[in-house]
Amino acid sequence: MVNATPTAAERLDAAEAQMSDELDRVIARSVLYTSGERDPSGPMELPFGSLPPGKYVLQGADPRLKKMPAKPTLLDFFKYRIGPANHLLQSAKHALRGGHPEHVVLACLLHDIAVMGFIRSDHGYWGAQLLEPYVTEEVSWAIRAHQSLRFFPDESVGYSYPEHYIKIFGPNYQPEPYIVAEYERYRKHKWYMTARLICLNDIYSFDPNVIVALDEFEDIIGRNFRQPEEGLGFDATPSSHMWRTIMWPTRFL
Repeated sequence: MVNATPTAAERLDAAEAQMSDELDRVIARSVLYTSGERDPSGPMELPFGSLPPGKYVLQGADPRLKKMPAKPTLLDFFKYRIGPANHLLQSAKHALRGGHPEHVVLACLLHDIAVMGFIRSDHGYWGAQLLEPYVTEEVSWAIRAHQSLRFFPDESVGYSYPEHYIKIFGPNYQPEPYIVAEYERYRKHKWYMTARLICLNDIYSFDPNVIVALDEFEDIIGRNFRQPEEGLGFDATPSSHMWRTIMWPTRFL
């Protein structure tokens, strides 16, 4: 009897098991890592009390990942945990060339930071929460609002529904009711145009052959991003835990 070819999920599990053996640490993935590949209401991937004798869980930095500095900056996260960031860099460059203010350029640089380094679902909300303690209220609001505005055209400023969305979502996709409701609220907000400028400068079909260096935005980041002295993740803000999760994504608890 010929064995069935292992699925991608099974191959990933086997590779992680091998790496876990080599690390002498058991790596347990969070529910979000595996939800969809497995039923999250079913048995836990690593039930409590099921460790083999002499084995311990990974509770700290994952040695398979690049080591982070003791007091990481936003640039360090771009270097070691976020990327490839061509989409963000090209969007920010587009805004810079368009002569937009620095806070708009920063918003374009960071608008999809959650997608690139944390989570895709509701990325605008997650990104705004991640950044709120370190940028102006206008910038974090705009990043949150672009989540819904991008689905709705505004011909008065030259923004059409992206053809890229037809390609990836299908021609019949309709945004969820909460997205429609958010759009209706946001379009009346005093910072509507800041969020809309993110959409206008969003490079949906970025060119992989065009390289924009993060160094080009170092001064803008320095003037518009409040880097904590203790390092991101260690400054006791409402989003510090999110930066630590990005830094140590496989920590057990």
